[in-house]
Amino acid sequence: LEFSADVFDVGSAELLVARLGWLLEQVVGDPDVRVGCVDVLSGVERERVVSGWNDTVREVPDVVLPVLFEARAVECAGAVAVVSGGVELSYGEVNVRANRLARYLVSLGAGPERLVALALPRSEAMVVAMLAVLKSGAGYVPVDPGHPVERVGMVLGDAGPVLLVTDSVVAGGLPDSGVRCVVLDDPGVVERVSGFSDEDLGDGERLGRLCGGHPAYVLYTSGSTGRPKGVVVEHRALVNFLAAMCEWFPMGGGDRLLAVTTWSFDIAGLEVFVPLLSGAAVVVGPEGVVLDPGAVAELIAGSGVTVMQATPALWQELLLREPGVLEGLRVLVGGEALPGELAGALVERAGEVTNLYGPTETTVWSTAWRVSGGPVTLGKPVWNTRVYVLDGRLEPVAPGVAGELYIAGAGVARGYAGRVDLTAERFVACPFGGPGERMYRTGDVVRWTRDGDLVFLGRADDQVKIRGFRIELGEIEA
Repeated sequence: LEFSADVFDVGSAELLVARLGWLLEQVVGDPDVRVGCVDVLSGVERERVVSGWNDTVREVPDVVLPVLFEARAVECAGAVAVVSGGVELSYGEVNVRANRLARYLVSLGAGPERLVALALPRSEAMVVAMLAVLKSGAGYVPVDPGHPVERVGMVLGDAGPVLLVTDSVVAGGLPDSGVRCVVLDDPGVVERVSGFSDEDLGDGERLGRLCGGHPAYVLYTSGSTGRPKGVVVEHRALVNFLAAMCEWFPMGGGDRLLAVTTWSFDIAGLEVFVPLLSGAAVVVGPEGVVLDPGAVAELIAGSGVTVMQATPALWQELLLREPGVLEGLRVLVGGEALPGELAGALVERAGEVTNLYGPTETTVWSTAWRVSGGPVTLGKPVWNTRVYVLDGRLEPVAPGVAGELYIAGAGVARGYAGRVDLTAERFVACPFGGPGERMYRTGDVVRWTRDGDLVFLGRADDQVKIRGFRIELGEIEA
């Protein structure tokens, strides 16, 4: 037997004897037992890895995201909510614009269990449109205008949105999908939208009652079969995630978060909604800026940014070019494995560093770790999230032993849009939860530390990540 030195006190004869005794008792008691079926965990250890380290229950309000934003908009009506280039919108202005656009979208067929695609440039208009779609009761499907036309066409055809919200610049480069377009800067649309009420919408104005089980967004990610798949995330999962992140990263009126992530990457949801539920401001990085680390550094310094989320690749570039801009900055790292050397360099420069992990299928981030030195870990599960490190028989493995990571709890998505087969393959029954509960098979290989943190070891399949983007080699082949 091999014991990991950072998990087990290998100098303790008592611990070694106890564990070996536990294993030998099972083998002697049942000589026909298969070696792979021997339970290496004692009752205490099993309780720890299944329940103890997953004690994450927190109370989250049973409301949809628009209700939370509307409450904050009343409290902070005059405070700056969104900054984009030379444009600044207050909370009151954002709420009014979103309400009017939401009513217009409802008049065109948007509502609960329906989708609205958003293909807009990086500007305040996208933030308003995201809120407007959610207020209408529909779920939004972010479409990156910079993606190949074939991929954009595939997403629109697969999602089947009732509307496509865009502007006159982007619209010219979009494929003919047959979806009705709402061109926001069209004079006729501007006139019609301005004629709607600026009050918050009620369920009586929507096509149906909006509740936590309705989709908030559908985000398309790479597919192992060569076909991208849309992950359906419900309001209750998104609200739980945002509540957890607001606790991890408390912000107020003096904070500004720089949004640099493409709209079609799920972590953009944190960049937009966490500040807007906290009374802080979102600074939307323009298209050309977010691809240039030097320009990002200038924007951080010139916009009073206090919080930023990015992949390790971008943080590495900023450290190499403009390390001074990290002074006092609250740094959020995610999307791919954080190298130990980079973690140490960030801690030396930044005010606070947090490593985040989570697949799209479990609503953005599922674990978090405040970086403070030492070996890099994925940390522990966030609110109402449970993580299991399992072997091929879906049995928990001992701390220090490699296993595949499964995630259960409030963040688990509904599944893949229109892909019942693939949903059943990846969203499997949870043997540690209640009746009907599911867990998501991540494909990531991890191990527990003795303190209950997760350490990333690699993948169980051929999936790779490049600058945070999840890429299935099957899609490249196709």
